[in-house]
Parts: sequence; structure tokens; C-alpha cells
Amino acid sequence: MSDRDEALEIKAAQEDPRDFAVLYERYVDRIYSYIYHRVGNVYEAEDLTSRTFFRALSHLDSYVDKGYPFSAWLYRIAHNLIANWYRDRGRKPVVSLETMVIGSPPEEHPETVTQGADDRRFLQELIAEIDPLRQELLVLKFAEGLSNAEIGQILGRSEGAIKSLYHRTLLQLRKQMRERGIEFDADS
Repeated sequence: MSDRDEALEIKAAQEDPRDFAVLYERYVDRIYSYIYHRVGNVYEAEDLTSRTFFRALSHLDSYVDKGYPFSAWLYRIAHNLIANWYRDRGRKPVVSLETMVIGSPPEEHPETVTQGADDRRFLQELIAEIDPLRQELLVLKFAEGLSNAEIGQILGRSEGAIKSLYHRTLLQLRKQMRERGIEFDADS
């Protein structure tokens, strides 16, 4: 879909809220996935997704295209709702990576499958130890496949700041691995 087509759909939805359904259908799965990875609970993710789209619809008249995809605006709304959700509950966010990893093909050897599960569990433990902002960066980058510019828009930071944060996050994870005596291939 082109930026022009999306702009026309947004304008149509601003004029007639029933046209918002097209935007909802396009983005609901991505926003739900993002929220689920942040809160790790199906019911809370469903509720927060619903609230995200309700808020987007109710504020659609104030939406201004700033050169980023419409989805960045939706992610920003979801980000703010998640932050409020955690603040209200006084809990530290933890990224659930289990659903981010696609299951192993059935033809793989059991040892390979077991090692992959161990690696994923280890990575989850490492990520759970890092700052919530860095956890969110990894979810947006890998689970959602967003660009640094889109992530910057969502987190309210510049693209350069996101690149720097991403680099520092990877260095931190590598350091944690070394401290645990885990070898890794620096080229991968």
C-alpha cells in the first residue's frame, strides 16, 4: 500500500468513523502482537489493544501526518497505554519471547530442537534482566520488524538515538553472555 492510499484512508476515516474499520483490520494483529509481547497476558493484551484503537478512533481528528506510517502513531498510543498499565500495577515489564520464536520444523533432530529451546530460554532470561526500554526496543525491532525511524517515533526519540540504544543493548547482552561463560559467534 502506498503512502498516498493510506493518507486517503485516514482522511476518509476522519470524515466518517465507519471507514476506520479498514485501518483497524490492517493494523489490529500487529498492535495486538506488540502489546502481547510487552504484557505477556492474552486478556490484558486484548483489553489494551481495544483501548488503543478506541483512543485512536476518538483522536483521529487530531492525527497529523508527520512523515511516519500511521502504524507508528498506533504503536505510540499502545506504548503509552502499556506504560500506564505498568505504572498502575507497579510491575516491571518483562518481554515474553516464547511466542516470537517460530517452532522448529518437524524434520529437525531432537537434540537440535532441545538445544534451540535451551538457547531461547537462556535468551529470555538475559533479556528479562535488561532495562524495560531496551526490552521494548528488541520487541519493536525483532517481533514487529519496525525500522529505527519508526521505533524512534514510537519511543519519542531520534533515529540516531535508537541506533545507539540498539548498539548498546547488543553490547550489554554480549557482556552478559561472556560473564556467564557463553561463547557466541560475533559475525552472526
